[in-house]
Amino acid sequence: MNRDQAHDLRMRMKQQTVEHAHTIAVFSGKGGVGKSNFALNFSIALGKQGKRVLIFDLDIGMGNIDILLGLQPKYSLSTMLEKNLQISDIIEEGTHGISYIAGGTGLSDFFHLDQTKYDYFIQQLQIVASTYDYIIFDLGAGMSEEHLAFIQAADESIVVTTTEPTSITDAYAAMKRLIVHSNRDYIKISLLVNRAQSEQEAQIAFTKLESVVTKFLYYKLNFIGFILDDRLVVEAVKKQIPYYIFNERGKAKKSLDHVITNYTNEPAPKNTRQFINRVRSMFTRKVD
Repeated sequence: MNRDQAHDLRMRMKQQTVEHAHTIAVFSGKGGVGKSNFALNFSIALGKQGKRVLIFDLDIGMGNIDILLGLQPKYSLSTMLEKNLQISDIIEEGTHGISYIAGGTGLSDFFHLDQTKYDYFIQQLQIVASTYDYIIFDLGAGMSEEHLAFIQAADESIVVTTTEPTSITDAYAAMKRLIVHSNRDYIKISLLVNRAQSEQEAQIAFTKLESVVTKFLYYKLNFIGFILDDRLVVEAVKKQIPYYIFNERGKAKKSLDHVITNYTNEPAPKNTRQFINRVRSMFTRKVD
């Protein structure tokens, strides 16, 4: 971010016009299902509707939001804590209408911060939570202890799968761990089927997962929608242009338009505890 952008962002953060950003954790049971691509383009689609969106790339070691955007971020959450930077210093601002933060080298580091750094992390997180309309956390595949904490803290989560049997099985395994270790009153999980050949195929994949989640986990799974398989997505990735803006006529772009329309027409989950309080609660258990 250049100096003028950083200054403008700090001024906007001081205003803190948003009472509480809506937080969404995006995860998957396995890698290679297009999770990060969905998280990025979902964020851009929200931004196109005039929403202020911040995306955190917390897929540590495998993060590729910067690659999809053609960026080379100078700072990350890790460097913010190491150098005591302001969070506005590490935000890439104005990229296709969204803001972006790289996670750095170790998400598990947050569980091992000393009290001073931990308090500073919470303080900086509070700033962005009061500035943006949406905060999207792009988490790594699987369900590590660190991922579990962020998903539990978020207002809702989206699990991304394809129609492949192994992908469906891995998505179920990830959801099982989340549901078993969470307070069901505070989690909302939605399924996104990526790279579907048709609406029917996507619906079949959802029905399979919904039935086993209902039968064995006693949980009601929500269906957020599907993205059709589209060769233009591969071209967009090669050119480092998000597919949502790469081609207006692309099948993936049109599919995402339907997802966004359905998503924004639904009422947001009403949780009694705010995101920052949930983060503080989750991570304090590890810090203590």
